[in-house]
Amino acid sequence: MDMQKLLGAVDHTLLKQEATWGQIQQICEDAMHYHTASVCIPASYVKQAKEFVGDRMAVCTVIGFPNGYSTTATKVFETRDALANGADEIDMVINIGWVKDGLYEKVLSEIRQVKAACGGHILKVILETCLLTEEEKIRMCEVVTESGADFIKTSTGFSANGATFADVSLFKKFVGKNVRIKAAGGIASLEDAEKFMQLGASRLGTSRIVKIVKQKESQGC
Repeated sequence: MDMQKLLGAVDHTLLKQEATWGQIQQICEDAMHYHTASVCIPASYVKQAKEFVGDRMAVCTVIGFPNGYSTTATKVFETRDALANGADEIDMVINIGWVKDGLYEKVLSEIRQVKAACGGHILKVILETCLLTEEEKIRMCEVVTESGADFIKTSTGFSANGATFADVSLFKKFVGKNVRIKAAGGIASLEDAEKFMQLGASRLGTSRIVKIVKQKESQGC
């Protein structure tokens, strides 16, 4: 796969609790240099990051992250606040307990409310697939399709496991044509990144791909 196509699918991510502004600034600089799809950063840094990158890079942030069990009103407020601070894209975590209780209408309503708060901005819905059964994943493909969200996303990267080839394949099979796929969490090599895209992902949430490319360049590869 063309390297620039691969980099252009990356949401260059730094969401660690101990992330500093210096580290956020560095991934913004790397994202602009390598022309990634966005930087995905904590909400507290969105305003500062957007002032730093301007129109040169999309800024993405996370809502209800990483557990997903904050109230819908809180998620809607977080979304509006992030957009007011300059966010271009929103990645929200579903209420996983509601899925386990079979409360899919509540999950659907919540996603729709966050999408409404997004206006014309991109919304990605994080399922945390490692905590769901196959039946729950399939049902959530239907819910996300019905919700009007732009992307279905595998993982936060903060739970037991991240993206798997099987989950991206399942998404591709069951999600609607209007919904794109983001694989995130544990994408550790260029080969894995390429495989995820071949299986149907059009975004990759990862901190490692840019690091790998930088390392190869420093080695003259």
